[in-house]
Amino acid sequence: MELVNKVIGTELSLFEKKFTESVKSTNHLLDRIMRFIIRRKGKQMRPMFVFLSAKIAGEINEVSYRAASLIELLHTATLVHDDVVDNAMKRRDFFSINALWKNKIAVLVGDYLLSKGLLLSIDNGDYKILQITSRAVKEMSEGELLQIEKARKLDIDEKIYFEIIRAKTASLLSSACAAGAYSATGDDAVTERFRTFGEKVGIAFQIKDDLFDYGQDNIGKPTGIDIKEKKMTLPLIYTLQHADSATKRKIIYIVKNNSTDRSKVDEVIAIVQRSGGIAYAEEKMKQYKEEALQILYTYPDTPARRAMEELVNYVIDRKY
Repeated sequence: MELVNKVIGTELSLFEKKFTESVKSTNHLLDRIMRFIIRRKGKQMRPMFVFLSAKIAGEINEVSYRAASLIELLHTATLVHDDVVDNAMKRRDFFSINALWKNKIAVLVGDYLLSKGLLLSIDNGDYKILQITSRAVKEMSEGELLQIEKARKLDIDEKIYFEIIRAKTASLLSSACAAGAYSATGDDAVTERFRTFGEKVGIAFQIKDDLFDYGQDNIGKPTGIDIKEKKMTLPLIYTLQHADSATKRKIIYIVKNNSTDRSKVDEVIAIVQRSGGIAYAEEKMKQYKEEALQILYTYPDTPARRAMEELVNYVIDRKY
């Protein structure tokens, strides 16, 4: 992402310093864990969306940096809590917090990150930014619970699927874009436009993630994880909607009763690939991407807008 780094590279470097400062603690154990989190941080895509949204809508300022820190604090907190819920021992090839320090400490670390985010906004009077991001946390929790509820019966249709991913995944990305735009403009209409843009990108991002589960590429994790966890994703939903009754019964039986059997999971993956489920999901992903870009194109052609387009394309074209 050469253009992204050229346009906001300086801001991202300064953000790193500000974010590191924002998570410091006087508690020795907590500070050690925070340093571990800083070292293993990912690509920081959400701060990128914050800064580019701010730069397209207006100018990056101190509120933009705090908005980016808040988004990253909330995102990191949800990842720490997710690893506890999923009993995940690794994340991005690093041991998870719960693997190294056990569940109780991991939950408290997640709570600490959430509280740091809340205080960062409250202490600086960034109430609108806090409102935008708090709504995302609420929606993420609702989306996760809806997915768990529906996974028990395997009765997720396409409408519910999009409701889940809009809340569970797209809400935080849409909040990043909305917070960035608001930090630069203070304009509710502009903020809403960027929220919608981010939501569409977030939905496309999640569909891409779902497609990895059925792919052949080496992405650093095995395929079939969603099936094993009884997650009804778009390729599988499409296949079930268009399969004959015998095939449908077979898929549902495997997902319910044989989801830990690698050969059975591979059988379901093969059926999905043959059914057109992959192609359908790819088409939907591209549709949401194009809808997002159409919103972006309502703004002047600037380096910031082109960098945002590069970031959107990266989200969709990424290999892992």
